[in-house]
Amino acid sequence: MAVLTAPPKRRTKPITGNELLAMGDIGPSELIDGRIVTMTPTGDEHGTIEFNLGGELRAFVRQHRLGRVTGGEVGIYTRRNPDRVRAADIAFISTNRMAQPVKGYLAVAPDLVVDIMSPDDRWQDVREKLAEYFAIGVTWVWIVEPSNRKVLVFRSPTAVEEFGDDNTLRGEGVLAGFALKVADLFDI
Repeated sequence: MAVLTAPPKRRTKPITGNELLAMGDIGPSELIDGRIVTMTPTGDEHGTIEFNLGGELRAFVRQHRLGRVTGGEVGIYTRRNPDRVRAADIAFISTNRMAQPVKGYLAVAPDLVVDIMSPDDRWQDVREKLAEYFAIGVTWVWIVEPSNRKVLVFRSPTAVEEFGDDNTLRGEGVLAGFALKVADLFDI
């Protein structure tokens, strides 16, 4: 005689950012209104661009003691109750915004967020992230488009400047003095 067991109950309560963090490494994901949304691991080109830009930015920030640079899909709270945690490729947080590292996801808005577009990214989703970042007080968002070899610098969800291979990406405000040729981002 077979014993029947009830199927596991589905969780209906939204997951919090702390609960997501406590799950450990569940793979690339974001938390959208309490629901885990999995992401595809990045490819080689994406990783190279992230390392190139993050390395240059970190060296500049350390040299001038401006704050810190973090990367690798760092979690940033963009909403609470239900929680929304976005995963940024690179983030710069000035010492004015946060003097001490935190355990867990960032609850303070970075000065700069960098997202590198993947082939399956949709602009509708990117625009949603932009609105969230600026709503929490992010100053700049750099969107890197590998397929077009461009960087889009957003100062608001609608104020954007485009930089191509022949241009130099320059920091502003607290990052004034930072400069990197866009073509160098894509060097393998």
